[in-house]
Amino acid sequence: MLKLRFLLPLTFLLGITSIFIGVGNVSLSGLLAGRPEDWLLFTQSRLPRLLSILIAGASLSVSGLILQSLSRNRFVSPTTAGLEDSARFGVLLALIMLPAATGWLQTSLAIATTFVGALIFMAILNTLKHRDTVFVPLVGMMFGNIISAITVFFALQFDLLQNINAWLQGDFSSVLSGRYETLFLSVPALIFAYLYAQRFVLAGMGEDFATNLGLNYKRTLNLGLALVSIVTAVVIVTVGSIPFLGLIVPNLVALYLGDNLKLTLPHTAVVGALLVLVCDIIGRVVIYPYEISVSLMMGVIGSAVFLAMLLKRYRHGGI
Repeated sequence: MLKLRFLLPLTFLLGITSIFIGVGNVSLSGLLAGRPEDWLLFTQSRLPRLLSILIAGASLSVSGLILQSLSRNRFVSPTTAGLEDSARFGVLLALIMLPAATGWLQTSLAIATTFVGALIFMAILNTLKHRDTVFVPLVGMMFGNIISAITVFFALQFDLLQNINAWLQGDFSSVLSGRYETLFLSVPALIFAYLYAQRFVLAGMGEDFATNLGLNYKRTLNLGLALVSIVTAVVIVTVGSIPFLGLIVPNLVALYLGDNLKLTLPHTAVVGALLVLVCDIIGRVVIYPYEISVSLMMGVIGSAVFLAMLLKRYRHGGI
């Protein structure tokens, strides 16, 4: 069994390694000697990039875990529930209606549209007669494609397609000091997710079951969806889409820890941060001095793991 005492030092070592990888030269000797150019690159680029990787990886993974708990489906995540597409639609609305809006205002509107998208997805989920494990995320992806089509249509009408495409690729190369701080909104969301973990489990059992145990079902559901919406929108606005992360990490952690949400949540956060960090490092060195975006690396890994999970389910009784 993987332990946090192993995962945390590994994440720390890889984080230190990532600071010294890149076209710009940052050396330990230069930092210790107080060389201005080394410290400038470290504080303005490398450290913000590392922090954004860790926060985005942890928060997206936890949001996927919350969604899976609330929907009682292992294949639901911000990617397969249309939430990332809803966030991009919110960014488009901000660009159309408030072209001079700050990043905080864009983020707020993206959070609002993501929350509405989450409510619509859960409403669709409640209307399904057959809530098959595979059928539910397929419905979510169709819902996301509808939102994406609407987004592209309006982006073409207002000549903003290139702006929207910028949010299709998760990429940390443009993360600089002063342009990533909105990610820190995810930290309180992670804390609330841990505090309300058991309530999310009960809410995932269904409204009748949760109500019989004295839980305010709708309030708990809305809180969970709000936390997921905040995290998804913040990551989309700041670094772009990172596909499948919220899908595969909770499933990988569940393989060795089971379904206890409060127990798996810290592991999910650390494994998610570690996975994004590994993908970022590989993307920076495989075709050095150029970079492969994290979204491409995660898309390859995530789609392979997703396909493996589908085939495993098919072999054990099926789709």
